[in-house]
Amino acid sequence: MFDELFRQATPVPGRSLNGFLAALARATSSSACITDGPALALALFNRVCREEAGTQVAVPTFCTYSILMDCCCRARRPDLGLALFGCILRAGLKIHQITANTLLKCLCYANRTEEAVNVLLHRMSELGCVPNVFSYSIVLKALCDNSMRQRALDLFQMMAKQGGGCSPDVVAYNTVIHGFFNEGETGKACSLFHEMTRQGVKPDVVTYNLIIDALCKARAMDKAELVLRQMTTDGAQPDTVTYSCMIHGYATLGRLKEAAKMFRKMKSRGLIPNIVTCNSLMASLCKHGRSKEAAEFFDSMTAKGHKPDTVSYCILLHGHGTEGCFADMIGLFNSMKNNGIAADCRVFTILIDAYAKRGMVDDVMLIFTEMQQQGVSPNVVTYSTVIAVLSRMGRLTDAMEKFNQMVARGIQPNTAVYNSIIQSFCMHGGLVKAKELVSEMINKGIPRPDIVFFNSVINSLCKDGRVMDAHDIFDLVIDIGERPDVITFTSLIDGYCLVGKMDKAFGMLDAMELVGVEPNIVTYSTLVNGYCKNRRIDDGLTLFREMLCKGVKPDTITYNIILDGLFRSGRTVAARKKFHEMIESGTTVTISTYGIILGGLCRNNCADEAIVLFQKLGAMNVKFSITILNTMINAMYKVQRKEEAKELFAAISDSGLLPNESTYGVMIKNLLKDGAVEDANNMFSSMEKSGIVPSSRLINGIIRLLLDNGEIAKAGNYLSKVDGKRILLEASTTSLMLSLFSRKGKYHEDMTLLPAKYQFFDGCS
Repeated sequence: MFDELFRQATPVPGRSLNGFLAALARATSSSACITDGPALALALFNRVCREEAGTQVAVPTFCTYSILMDCCCRARRPDLGLALFGCILRAGLKIHQITANTLLKCLCYANRTEEAVNVLLHRMSELGCVPNVFSYSIVLKALCDNSMRQRALDLFQMMAKQGGGCSPDVVAYNTVIHGFFNEGETGKACSLFHEMTRQGVKPDVVTYNLIIDALCKARAMDKAELVLRQMTTDGAQPDTVTYSCMIHGYATLGRLKEAAKMFRKMKSRGLIPNIVTCNSLMASLCKHGRSKEAAEFFDSMTAKGHKPDTVSYCILLHGHGTEGCFADMIGLFNSMKNNGIAADCRVFTILIDAYAKRGMVDDVMLIFTEMQQQGVSPNVVTYSTVIAVLSRMGRLTDAMEKFNQMVARGIQPNTAVYNSIIQSFCMHGGLVKAKELVSEMINKGIPRPDIVFFNSVINSLCKDGRVMDAHDIFDLVIDIGERPDVITFTSLIDGYCLVGKMDKAFGMLDAMELVGVEPNIVTYSTLVNGYCKNRRIDDGLTLFREMLCKGVKPDTITYNIILDGLFRSGRTVAARKKFHEMIESGTTVTISTYGIILGGLCRNNCADEAIVLFQKLGAMNVKFSITILNTMINAMYKVQRKEEAKELFAAISDSGLLPNESTYGVMIKNLLKDGAVEDANNMFSSMEKSGIVPSSRLINGIIRLLLDNGEIAKAGNYLSKVDGKRILLEASTTSLMLSLFSRKGKYHEDMTLLPAKYQFFDGCS
């Protein structure tokens, strides 16, 4: 139709052409019609400029050029806009305010902010134009977008001083306030907001949204609520953005009731939540382990016409996967295709990650294969997840296959990928390959694993009792030029202590001092603990004194270790002395310390002393743990203070604690020892009613005590609880039954009182 104009006898009026170009500049993109209105406007103007158009089109005016300059900005070609401004100058056209403002916009879009400031403050007057509030707002926005907030504030204050047509309006205030919030300058932004109201400029919905959004991001929801109320009082109606900010703020904090309430309030005002708002609420539900509720919200959202996007599906898939709801996850995944949304790399990676975290390697590989069959290429995160789970499960051949595959496809392995494989080789004895991969990382300029990484590997091996393998990793650390730190040495010392190689452990202490690594309190405490656990308390005490001589002050943990060691070696007097030393040194005495002392006294036949101390501590309002109460109940029974023991048991709930299996075990066994079988049975029933599942050890202990007391029928009741799965018959229980129910046994005649499966003892002699 535009080309048809050239064939008409009537010339095209300039005003009509300008209106047409302006409409194109503002046209909404549409796949059915216009994909890029500004670019099309420029292309059509080029036709106008061709010679064949002749006099059919009026000569371009300043207005035409201004519209075209704006099109250049919208088409992200501000350089062409500046060229068009040159055309205006060459044509000798008068520069109007609109043209000058569009020039400022072109300069700002081209990141030539300093030139824009110069034009605003100096050149506009030379061009015969006076800057107005729009001129300043354009430059203010550019300064704020480029993090030049102080320059923006200076320009803003200059604008305010000039007054008149340049007085800051609500747009100018909003621009600078937004800039300060983006840079984290909340105080300055709020000050500007208050100044705005003092100057008589009425905040609009954008202003309030900026304030509310900043407060929500700062997790100051109470203040955000106050601003929301002020907003409605001042006549500014909250819009979708307002409520979305509030919902996101509450959802991020896990305050889901408030978020849901705000969501309902939003809908009651006739506002339609956008997909971003819905996704925010779903993400919060999933984050707090409520993927089922998120799924219900997802279904209601789609039922009401909201079309979920890929992000919506990713949020819910991740939520289901995190909670292990794999059937729901796969069901949702399959529904994506039915709803016309193609699964991308993010979606498949979420599925793979969910299975990987549960060690479900076969499912990981199934999804990984399906992903490629659907033409979706894995990225570095996908490969990293697959390689990590294969490495963790010891499938090093498969892990290396995927590693080589990603390299062949041009995907550069990152630090996470290398670390996964290196760690697996370290854990499975492949140190040569691990060293080779470290060298490869260095050659490729990828940061090699640091000492923190190797410390984690060494510590894991030591905890598993594989201290020699851990020492091999230590040697590898030295070979690649990494420097071991105090944590490295302490982990190895702990490893040697765990396997009872105390001389090797002490040797590591000497080695670390030789290389200039100073042992700290954790190092000494670890070694002292090793000596105590390996019944070398004298060596532990010697090291304790050596530590003091070197200026390393023992902490609560160190004293607790020594006290426990002394009590376990039967050196009660020395333990008391060490406890007094601990108090005099000003070291904090914790409930753990008291637990060690009370337990140690009870083990060393000082139960009466322990009870006195326990009562003194109780008078001081010391909050005991359930472990200490269990110890004291047992001690009271041991010295025949049975009523006190029962009173202490009855008072457990008053102290804010709950009896555990050990508590009930102590009571039941002591009641059985006293022959109070019915009371013991009632105690057992109370334990089961409270939801505590008895352990195999407790059941076997009860059976043995009942058999010793001749309570065969009642022992048979507990034998029926032995299922061969969770509760097993211990060797000591079997041995006792053999001696009691064999042909020559004391209770051979009573064997019929046992469950049928235990009556095989009849043939034993």
